Amino acid sequence: MTISYSLADFNQALASLPNDCTTGFVPTMGALHQGHISLVKQALTRTNTVVVSIFVNPTQFNNPNDLAKYPRSVEEDCRLLEEAGASLVFVPGIEDIYPNPDNRIFDLGGLDSNGEGPKRPGHFNGVAQVVTRLFDIVKPACAFFGEKDFQQLAIIRHFTKEMGYPVEIIACPTLREEDGLAMSSRNLLLTSEHRAAAPAIFNALSAAREKTAQILHKESPRKQDDITPDGIIREATASIEKSGLLKVEYIEIVNSLNLKLINNWDEAEGIQMCTAVHAGEVRLIDNIKLK
Repeated sequence: MTISYSLADFNQALASLPNDCTTGFVPTMGALHQGHISLVKQALTRTNTVVVSIFVNPTQFNNPNDLAKYPRSVEEDCRLLEEAGASLVFVPGIEDIYPNPDNRIFDLGGLDSNGEGPKRPGHFNGVAQVVTRLFDIVKPACAFFGEKDFQQLAIIRHFTKEMGYPVEIIACPTLREEDGLAMSSRNLLLTSEHRAAAPAIFNALSAAREKTAQILHKESPRKQDDITPDGIIREATASIEKSGLLKVEYIEIVNSLNLKLINNWDEAEGIQMCTAVHAGEVRLIDNIKLK
């Protein structure tokens, strides 16, 4: 495995690859866990050369404190990537990704209107800046993203298509800890008390999925105001906040394709439930398919 710490070195490593290689790309911000490694393993089933980037992108952080506290562990990350079978690791500096200020504003197709968009102004534009820059550098055939960041995945699919990038976007399932907590680099920042409480997020989402299945199959005897999307959201919020250690920032039930809020179960063929929850100073996101 080759590790490049500059754009010049990476371009040289990329140029040395065989002409017939097919490149799969896994962009990360480091602090890798088995969720990231699962993306690498998925890439290895589709391509013969896997490139992984490790870059904490400043333009997608609207909170400077969040950027400063983001965990970094490049040496350990590289060890995990070599064990997983990655071919090239790109660890650029800010000057490699942004030799000049990136002032591009992207049309995100309204996919940022709900969820993380209003809560983190500029976040998804920053994601678009760094992903397109990395696509220009790596020139992959396929890129692999986790479904934990459901809204981000939809937005990346959108601008990749709209801008004509010849990159196939591959969605990979969310990996979870044994107690259901979605794997995330931010989990490293949880106190032991908040870590013990955090599985309540997935438990509430799973309960919502079960109740929705009953509703869609006309099996629920519950009164009408409890079986609407709003009723499901109220129940999930109460369940997550029951311990007093977690605080729901939002729970939304949306059309899986356009991410618009839905008011009844017949509005969309695909429906996703998405949430952001504060566990002390750590902000966790998760989602689940309801329909």
